Amino acid sequence: MLFDSTVRTELARSFGVTLVVILTTVLTIMLINTLGQAAGGSVAPQDVMLLLGYSSLGYLPTMLTLSLFIAVVASLGRMYRDSEMTIWFSSGIGLVRFVKPVFRMAWPVLLIVVLLYLIVWPWGNQNGTQLRERYQKRSDLSRVAPGQFQPSRDGSRVFFIERDSEDGRTGRNVFILSQQGSSESVTTSSKGQIELEEQDRFLVLERGQRNETRSASGEKTLARFEEYKVLMDSQVLRSADQLPPKATATLELLQNPNARNRAELTWRFGMVLAAFNMTLLGLGLAATNPRRASNWNLLFALLTFIVYLNLTSLSQSWVASSRVSMGAALLSLHGGALLFAVGLIWLRDQGTRVHLPRRKCKAAPA
Repeated sequence: MLFDSTVRTELARSFGVTLVVILTTVLTIMLINTLGQAAGGSVAPQDVMLLLGYSSLGYLPTMLTLSLFIAVVASLGRMYRDSEMTIWFSSGIGLVRFVKPVFRMAWPVLLIVVLLYLIVWPWGNQNGTQLRERYQKRSDLSRVAPGQFQPSRDGSRVFFIERDSEDGRTGRNVFILSQQGSSESVTTSSKGQIELEEQDRFLVLERGQRNETRSASGEKTLARFEEYKVLMDSQVLRSADQLPPKATATLELLQNPNARNRAELTWRFGMVLAAFNMTLLGLGLAATNPRRASNWNLLFALLTFIVYLNLTSLSQSWVASSRVSMGAALLSLHGGALLFAVGLIWLRDQGTRVHLPRRKCKAAPA
């Protein structure tokens, strides 16, 4: 049908342009933030692009939802301003008839949003969390560049080392300056290597000495050793059951429905429902006066989108604090948004319905 194909083509073109603009903007901002984290020592420089990919997968469903919402509001708004909607209304096509072509164009996007929120979102968060923790929990010895003084992660120790192995687990001529409270110690060794014991990482030094000075009393202590073990890191990597809820699979959250998991499920299911509701709500918010060349309807629609997402996050915090149940939060917020969208479309449809006068035909005389 000409009506369906025209609306779908207009929406698809607007959705593609909007998605490219939003992706370019968001990815640029994320790249700058990731490079800043790498420069600050929070992530490994070689993992910047990989971490950017995981972060992009997390933000992609929100960008798809926003792009679809803007496409509906912008496309129908242009049709209002160019009086195309008046022609459709005069032809007997009401605003309700636009629901079918809009969802025929949007259903692949909505399906991708569902898969991203329920499956890809926790997978990307899990891999991103492990990348950050693997870099943060790496040994202090691996932070050291050969021939350079390098502070530890917490700033309490300074290292100098000359590595003699490719894996970075063994080094020679080790120097460690440690500051703990009011005491300062200098440890030197001819050789050191890393050993793992359960979840703890130790640096084992061989044939060296340790000088300790107490600043309060000025007392100095010198100790020589053949082997000295220094704790570098505890709990090297977080186990799977210690991952945050946002990095846990949806099925695992359903199997363990505690308060935090229910809150995460509320947010995931809520964002899926929000994608459907915002697509439907865009039909009612796109109406504009063709005599007024302005985009106030688009600004109001964007404000509605931001408020809706904030309310979804607020419902997550309410479920986490056990103020409301998961079902009540989903039903009250997203059920109310659905009723509001349907009611707004009905009101717009009744206000723009064109009633043609009926002519009374007189019977011809016999």
